[in-house]
Amino acid sequence: MSIRYVKCQDINEIGKQVGELFISQVKNNPYSSFILATGSSPITTYQTIVKDYQINHTDWSKAITFNLDEYIGMSKKYFNQSYRYFMDKNLFNHINIDKTHTYFPNQELVGDNYQKLIRQCPQIELAILGVGNNGHIAFNEPGTPIDSQTHIVNLTISSRQANARFFNDDINNVPKQAVTMGLKEILQAKKIILIATGKVKKEAIQHLQHAKYFDPNWPITALTHHSNVIVYTDNLD
Repeated sequence: MSIRYVKCQDINEIGKQVGELFISQVKNNPYSSFILATGSSPITTYQTIVKDYQINHTDWSKAITFNLDEYIGMSKKYFNQSYRYFMDKNLFNHINIDKTHTYFPNQELVGDNYQKLIRQCPQIELAILGVGNNGHIAFNEPGTPIDSQTHIVNLTISSRQANARFFNDDINNVPKQAVTMGLKEILQAKKIILIATGKVKKEAIQHLQHAKYFDPNWPITALTHHSNVIVYTDNLD
């Protein structure tokens, strides 16, 4: 286990530091593959990447991305809350990435089918993760086994409540299911970056800090089984 903790002043400083890791990777290897997250945690990272592209025109045309998850049963009314829409809006529409090389899990890619796409790449160089209040990473909720592959999940009330702010603050508008990359697939990345900010994430980070092995009640502890993890936090207060 090798987990390094980096405390930053705020999410903007985190975004600059993590964004530079992505930019450096794609400059060193234009054919790099990445695992990407959605939600509030990675937004400033994507802003850093977009700003660099506007100024320096870093080439993303050969890069490949695999997103962690996507909702199932999304109402057309809330299509703009799909994770594909999120990625287009916050990153893909603003750099020269080939969108045919940007992959998202769906109901046809459960089991090892998403994994087959990933295997076409020599190595996932870098993964970026957020973490839920209950310790979930991607939509791997408490109870998910560490050898899980891409699967459909029934979202917990706490996860749906956390996302209700994107659905007119009404949990009834939040989809009840999603499809998510499994923990086994996430752990394949050569380097994993996890971002956690605010006091609501403090308990999850404390469980990771104190964990000596994987605890399925706190999926974040799967990171104890990886050799190269960097956790970026603010003061978590």
